[in-house]
Amino acid sequence: MSIFLRRALSYQNVFLLRSSPLLSRDLRQCNPEPPHRVLSLPALEFFRESRRGFAKGRNQKKEKEEESAASTIEILPNMGPTIRANATSHMEAAIAALTAELSKLRTGRAAPGMLDHIIVETGGVKLPLHQIAPVSAIDSKTLSIHPFDSTALSNLETAIVESPLGLNPKVDGDRLVAAIPPLTKEHVRVDESTKKFVKTAEELCKAKEKEISSG
Repeated sequence: MSIFLRRALSYQNVFLLRSSPLLSRDLRQCNPEPPHRVLSLPALEFFRESRRGFAKGRNQKKEKEEESAASTIEILPNMGPTIRANATSHMEAAIAALTAELSKLRTGRAAPGMLDHIIVETGGVKLPLHQIAPVSAIDSKTLSIHPFDSTALSNLETAIVESPLGLNPKVDGDRLVAAIPPLTKEHVRVDESTKKFVKTAEELCKAKEKEISSG
């Protein structure tokens, strides 16, 4: 019985203590409860604006990439006519140079160009023969060399004699006359080979020019 009364008094004291305002306030000060935080979710408009900004940025990036790609594309002009004209010009120059070189060979006929490669020393200066005296063909076997300055006759004669052509010019007034000697068998063979070479070279040049023109 005494135990029951003791427990009842204990429960009554606890109830009274809890119901006391002063004690409740003190207990709350000793053990304050943390305030509840209310999480605020972003508004719907914020999500809309973010999505619009992302789409706009992506479109701007795509436009910049397209502009960059367009700026790197170069439209090349049609270079076909220019290349063709240059190739034709080079081939014509090559044919002209070959013709000039071949005209220097002995073929049994008098050709003015056969003396162009001869270098003449006059007045301490070495010059090509065609710059000192024009050359012309009197007939198929004779050349005429007429210098601009008659004092250069002896120099012209020496240079022609020392050339590998085997000519022996003679002074005729204010000019030199050179007779073309007949060709030997060796010269004839060289002449035939030269003609074949010239014909083949001309055919190749014409074929190449036709190919470029049609291409």
